[in-house]
Amino acid sequence: MLTLDHLTVITPTLAEGVAHVRDCLDLDVPFGQRHGYMGTWNHLLQLGDMIYLEIVARDPDGASPGRARWFGLDDEKQVKRDWDAGRRLRGWVARTDGIDAALAGREAIFGHKVGLPMDAPAFDFAIPDDGSLPWDGAVPSLIDRRGKARSMASIADLGARLRGFSLEHPEAEAIAALLLELGAERGPVVSHGPELRYRAQIDTSGGLKELS
Repeated sequence: MLTLDHLTVITPTLAEGVAHVRDCLDLDVPFGQRHGYMGTWNHLLQLGDMIYLEIVARDPDGASPGRARWFGLDDEKQVKRDWDAGRRLRGWVARTDGIDAALAGREAIFGHKVGLPMDAPAFDFAIPDDGSLPWDGAVPSLIDRRGKARSMASIADLGARLRGFSLEHPEAEAIAALLLELGAERGPVVSHGPELRYRAQIDTSGGLKELS
């Protein structure tokens, strides 16, 4: 029902996010795009098998979207607290071809379906009403591309390949059970830990490296 679409580094500024990924992977991730409908922007990197990495931040020159931004980016103080605590690889996005079924009875966790861009929707994204990350990022944000595969042509391929990723969380058993219930594929290996913490193992030309 769900499969890994992309990993998200959520950052106070794009420059900080790019620098962090450079420190972890020794790669300079190129600019991706502006989301005029969300007041955000990103840098993008292919990770193989139609999976990619997104470094996403609030766009300081972007217009207000007229609703809560995705990825919790309206709460700038919380984004900074997470960043300073080292929670930089902050979550993941799972794609589905049946977002209505995935959300049924689970809106309190994942939020409600929003067609984006709002003026001419091309895909659906589940966003809690306050824009926060679902379960504070412990479970994925959901995207439904309406039957169209995400084009990789505009995403840089620098040879990086995802080999696995993991999540530590105090409620590991409940998270793992929800992911199993949803039929999530290629999600994180979930284990118990004192706080939410993602880690991704990524092959690069310089060897296997970790992004967190």
